[in-house]
Amino acid sequence: MTDAFIYDAVRTPRGKGRPDGSLHEVTSVALSAGILNAVKARNNLDGHAVEDVIWGNVTQVGEQGGCLARSAVLLSDLDERIPGLAINRFCASGMEAVNLAANQIRGGAGQAYIAGGVEMMGRVAMGSDGAAIAVDPTLAMKTYFVPQGISADIIATEYGFSREAADALAVESQRRAAAAWDAGRFAKSIVPVTDRNGLTILDRDEYIRPGTDMATLAALKPAFRDMGEVMPGFDKIALMKYPHLERISHIHHAGNSSGIVDGAAALLIGNADFGRAHGLTPRARIRATAKIGTDPTIMLTGPVPVTEKILRDSGMTIADIDLFEVNEAFAAVVLRFQQAFDVDPALVNVNGGAIAMGHPLGATGAIIIGTLLDEMERRGKSTGLATLCIASGMGAATIIERV
Repeated sequence: MTDAFIYDAVRTPRGKGRPDGSLHEVTSVALSAGILNAVKARNNLDGHAVEDVIWGNVTQVGEQGGCLARSAVLLSDLDERIPGLAINRFCASGMEAVNLAANQIRGGAGQAYIAGGVEMMGRVAMGSDGAAIAVDPTLAMKTYFVPQGISADIIATEYGFSREAADALAVESQRRAAAAWDAGRFAKSIVPVTDRNGLTILDRDEYIRPGTDMATLAALKPAFRDMGEVMPGFDKIALMKYPHLERISHIHHAGNSSGIVDGAAALLIGNADFGRAHGLTPRARIRATAKIGTDPTIMLTGPVPVTEKILRDSGMTIADIDLFEVNEAFAAVVLRFQQAFDVDPALVNVNGGAIAMGHPLGATGAIIIGTLLDEMERRGKSTGLATLCIASGMGAATIIERV
């Protein structure tokens, strides 16, 4: 099969997903067009240079509805002959866009793609598009549906993670993210967001709280206890699925869960002929991709079986991976991954993660692949794995190798 290479990876800073967030005035299509323009300018892409723009976004309603990918192409400086495909695999949408682009190239369907995603969570509220698994009782009852926060607490209960362990991971995420920014480790890939007059709106992730410590987090109330124990009582549903548990331990709160933010990210993926034709040097090869379905109640354990699958399919072991990016949707997700593979925490999310910098749903999968590549280059490492848990019980993963 034809090799698929990463030629570039860029992202916006992540803004607080609230009305007072710096990116609140920017629409999803405008932020997407801006990041597409950055890929075009950085790589001198003229004319019909890429086969397609594959763009992930989760809440596909209102200004994020329709085919946002095509709208972004038309608003951008890209050639109008380039089409667009909007996709939704929940939190892995940005990664799935990259994986789909890579596999199209590997199969011979075009020489190059721009792939990534966007989510403006402060403008288009998560869940505002509805979901059958949450609102259709025939499906909700069959799957023992509970919200993601309850699922995260089920993981903590099932696998024995304390609140102290979750909070310690969160404090470390904040420390690593602040250190990475101070050291300029994100500078290579960050594209500042500007207004129509060219004035900078945001050039740094603004969700980070570097002064976070264990005492600060200890003061926070568990975010999902009331919906679990009182109304509407989701713990009872969870315990029907997991009767061996006496009760659900509610350890997650705003400080050890991913932040609600706005952001976008894009990767330029192409084959060797594309690179030669445009005078570009490949940075990494996408060695393998994988996706998997998992238990929809506990929902967020997908990074473990999908990593097992991608390693098995690639003929690799966990020891062959130099660095890991595991999306910090909730602290227990990362703790479970480290527990399952006995991975050194010093190799996981080395520059912090979504607990510190936020999780712009449709963009995060592309963000963590780019972050992984930048750090592999900085450390001189050869192989990295990025993975995410996914709503309703799925997992996705990508393995990249430097070239």
